[in-house]
Amino acid sequence: MLSIIYCSRKDGCSVNTALHNMNPSVKFIAVTVCMFTLAFYFNPWTPLFVWIGVLALQLLFSRIDWKLWILFMIPFFIMAFGYFWTTLVFAEDKSGPVVLSIWSFHITEVQLNHALSLSFRVLAFSGLSLLFALTTNPVSFILSLMQQMKLSPKIAYSILVGYQFLPVLKDEFVQIQQAHRLRGAAQEKNVFRRLMHMRKILLPMLAGAVRKAERAAFAMEARGFTGEKRNSFYKVIRVGKVDGYMVGLFMILLVVSCTSVFYIN
Repeated sequence: MLSIIYCSRKDGCSVNTALHNMNPSVKFIAVTVCMFTLAFYFNPWTPLFVWIGVLALQLLFSRIDWKLWILFMIPFFIMAFGYFWTTLVFAEDKSGPVVLSIWSFHITEVQLNHALSLSFRVLAFSGLSLLFALTTNPVSFILSLMQQMKLSPKIAYSILVGYQFLPVLKDEFVQIQQAHRLRGAAQEKNVFRRLMHMRKILLPMLAGAVRKAERAAFAMEARGFTGEKRNSFYKVIRVGKVDGYMVGLFMILLVVSCTSVFYIN
């Protein structure tokens, strides 16, 4: 399988970049199918194996920044732990044999299974989402939605323009905040007053965003953009053999994870 996925150096594709070179729409469908299927399984083993499998796929077929991955996963680890202990403490169904006792608090098998199922489900969903986000170019994803999924160009280019405006808005926020400080505006220590002070920054930001949106709309109309569907594209996003092989790996992972509970029980 690894030798089949390998591409020539001329194409800039290899085994450890197969996830990056997948068609974004095909990858999105594969990840979505995994998530919807996972939603119908309420045992702890299926989401656990999905999460482990997703980590294995990223290790073998991607070049993601693992420091960035850990940084993004920290909130989900905290959320998974929160689901775990709240389910143990406040679970309504406490039937089944007791598997653990801490002082006078007893944890039954049903409580533990529900807590582990919710925790691993958070990790599985977040792992699949990060796999897609960290291995997909947003511009290629939008182009793929237009070419393979027949998304309207009006919606697609609106999303692209909004995506391009995000770093601009961030820079404007910093500039307006620094301008207020230069003019002697003191930084409020009270949280409520600080939130009220934010409107003095957000209002000019919104006004500037409206002006930029109007300029972008006029520029697109001046260059002949009408929003009609087109048959030719400057950058063509294709579906290749790599997509078929990687979808096969996703489906194998899903089948193994869903059937594992029968062998464990």
